[in-house]
Amino acid sequence: MSDGEGRRTGEESAWDRFLRTSRPDIGYKQSSWWADLLATRGWGYFEAVVGESEDAILGGARVLVECFAPGKCYYYIPDGPVLPADEAEAEEVFEATMGFIDEQRAADPWVVSHLRIEPRWQVRPGFVSGFRESSGWNEPRNTLCIDLTLSETEILEQMKTKGRYNVRLARRKGVRVVEDLSAKGLSDFLHLYHETFDRHGLGGHSNEYMENLYERLVPFDRGSIFFAEYEGQRLAAALVIYHGDTATYKYGGSTMVHRNVMAAYLLHYDAMLKAKALGHTWYDFYGIAPKDEPNDSWANFSVFKRKFGGTEIGFVPSLVRVYDEEAFQEARKKE
Repeated sequence: MSDGEGRRTGEESAWDRFLRTSRPDIGYKQSSWWADLLATRGWGYFEAVVGESEDAILGGARVLVECFAPGKCYYYIPDGPVLPADEAEAEEVFEATMGFIDEQRAADPWVVSHLRIEPRWQVRPGFVSGFRESSGWNEPRNTLCIDLTLSETEILEQMKTKGRYNVRLARRKGVRVVEDLSAKGLSDFLHLYHETFDRHGLGGHSNEYMENLYERLVPFDRGSIFFAEYEGQRLAAALVIYHGDTATYKYGGSTMVHRNVMAAYLLHYDAMLKAKALGHTWYDFYGIAPKDEPNDSWANFSVFKRKFGGTEIGFVPSLVRVYDEEAFQEARKKE
């Protein structure tokens, strides 16, 4: 079984340094700290790095490992594998990465059912063969991004009419947006988060998971918690992750009280401006339901998100390379 201990949370590996300096467009789920977070939930991981040395990395992947039955596991690459822009080089790095994973699998004492990859590719490269498209996914395959290279006024003006109106309404009503990274901030966030998920009949993450995430974000300036307040009450909250060129709205929550002041709209607009001030070029709403799927569990959230304008991006479907068909079918029932 691959090692899941990971490095000390704040330590930058050669892989992290490569992502920071060469591939700021790659999502945070290829970082060491994300693997370290998942290790608290029982995941393992290993690196499949392609390059002549630690200072000359070309690409590769941080591969997560999850056990789904005694002696059985599967491999998973979120936001990757990471490939060069040049197609010929990308093919070489991809094949080398897959070769490294095959070597790891051969040495793994566990049965490896399959490899799942969920790269942020909008088009599947022609050289990616031997994979099936999967209707299931761990990470959303559609998202909405706001261009933060625009001016503050342009960010507002490119919103849908209703979104722009609600931002201005919230300001007129006296809503204000604050950051709170304290223990109280975390507690208030969790209250709003669970209230929202309970209201929609959805299952959310545990407090323990959120606390572990908080510990890997706040002390290292990797994220923040924003609140929209009105008359001394916190009405809406957003947890934002900073990584590379992108600020990602990962989790949020709101109360039904004072819905008429449109607090959540100003919340996200001000969070965008903070991300812009920090030098990020995109604000990622982290997942929307496709427009032609009104019954999707994310449909209601998506109506809200789309009022902010931006660019909708569709990624290739989740892809799986099956190593053991029987084990794969067993894993599918538990993923």
